[in-house]
Amino acid sequence: MSIKSELKRKSLHLTGLTVPLIYICCGRTATLAFVGLAFAVFVILEPFRIVEEWRDRIKYGLLKIYPSPQLGRGIEFIEGHIDDITRPHEREGIAAHIYFAAASFVVVYFFPREMAIGAITVATLGDALAAIVGKSFGRHRFSNGKSLEGSLAYFLTAILVLTPLVGLFPALASALVGTAVEFYNLPPDDNFSNQLAVAFTVFVVDSLLPLFSSTACL
Repeated sequence: MSIKSELKRKSLHLTGLTVPLIYICCGRTATLAFVGLAFAVFVILEPFRIVEEWRDRIKYGLLKIYPSPQLGRGIEFIEGHIDDITRPHEREGIAAHIYFAAASFVVVYFFPREMAIGAITVATLGDALAAIVGKSFGRHRFSNGKSLEGSLAYFLTAILVLTPLVGLFPALASALVGTAVEFYNLPPDDNFSNQLAVAFTVFVVDSLLPLFSSTACL
């Protein structure tokens, strides 16, 4: 994927930051409702994205009702942009936004506020910066196409986002884990596994820190 297409894809990906913003402004219940509704809409629309025949039926149906050249060009414009930012494995499979919404719901539901906000923000912003930096400035590449520069961008972003929310040690641990998950694209999709990995790591380290503190005092 070209850097132009990557930028378009990541610009859309960054809309995921609305989830932590809603959590901060409106609370947990409103966030769960928003993410749950988004997930339902994504699932309903997903077959029309994958099955070209279904998509064409809707397109031609709209053009019969509103026979406008502008509408036709608008539909083709949107289709072109969607095709441009779609990864090869998503053309006949589940797209990233569904995995992202599912993971966000799980993280918000099961983890404390700061951990959820941090995990979703890191998975959104860190992933975007890793891809953009890797595409633009990546010089030291690995066999899977990832770059050292992109991974460092993710790692530093994770530390900067998480440290004010959860503290330095949980931030360092989860930044390392999140970077590894992003690097290896852990299944089913890194947009799902990244959020859960970061949130779970913060939770575990945060739970273990008091035990180490108590042991040090003995």
